Amino acid sequence: MAEESKFEYLKIEWPTAVDEEGNVIREGTVDGNYAVISINRPDKLNALTDGVVAEISRALRLMEWDGSIRAVVLRGTKEVTKKPSFSVGADLTALFDKRLKPNIPMHMSQAMRIRHRDYDEMEQFTKPLIAAVDGFALGGGFELTLCCDIIIASDRSVFGIPEINRGIFSANGGVTRLASRIGLNRALRMAMFGEHIDVKTMLEWGYVSWIAPAGEEFEKLVHEKAKWLGDAPTTSLFVIKKCVKFGTRYPQLGIMMEQMGFGITFAGSSDAKEGILAFNRKVKCPVCGGKGKMEDGSTCKNCGGRRKIKDTPHFKGI
Repeated sequence: MAEESKFEYLKIEWPTAVDEEGNVIREGTVDGNYAVISINRPDKLNALTDGVVAEISRALRLMEWDGSIRAVVLRGTKEVTKKPSFSVGADLTALFDKRLKPNIPMHMSQAMRIRHRDYDEMEQFTKPLIAAVDGFALGGGFELTLCCDIIIASDRSVFGIPEINRGIFSANGGVTRLASRIGLNRALRMAMFGEHIDVKTMLEWGYVSWIAPAGEEFEKLVHEKAKWLGDAPTTSLFVIKKCVKFGTRYPQLGIMMEQMGFGITFAGSSDAKEGILAFNRKVKCPVCGGKGKMEDGSTCKNCGGRRKIKDTPHFKGI
């Protein structure tokens, strides 16, 4: 596809897109209203360069105004050639920009400002962003997950910010963002000791939302959660994300964001109307065909013999 050919370091999986008349304008490969961005450098364990990070940011900008995309999954490529990896962080073999002088402090600060620009854009992406972690999520790769909203990991995943072992620290927003996600003391432990933390511990710390065995079960779980978000009320998800991630920094501001956000979702979106209508709308039970009983004469467990059930809301997104 034309969209995919624009990226050197990423593989993009797109959903099907239709125009206002219902005509297909893009044949998708994803079964749901979501897209998948895969970092595609398996021989480097999906290590990050300025080019990789800039492409992720650019891909999200393309998806922001695409109405067929209502959630995004960020992951490492499934085509593993060495070890499974979301991303091991910075590619230390990559050359600096020729204009950048590593021995000049201001140059290095400017380099980090540019990197922060891309990470900040990922964090502020308007739609739900899922990090699907299978394997290593270290350094800058771990910092990518900090910009995401939901973390789903396989049982063989490992997290860490080991930069201290190279005489530096995780300066892509990692030290600052991490404290709000797992607590001050745990953030200091990870940053100061550079430990690799196993996925079960990260689940206990509240950082990882779900764990599944690597392979088919992990892929099924990622699809299930991404599809759910892709079918959910987009405007409400947008307001929730802003209130939780940014409103909590200044609670009183967050409360005001909730007040204004409720007005936007309730009066400015068709999603609230559809949700209420669906709650009161009854449809024929699909299990018993609206008969209330099964072929063997037993009462239908799905509708309890009532023949009809509450309808499922069909949200249209933006």
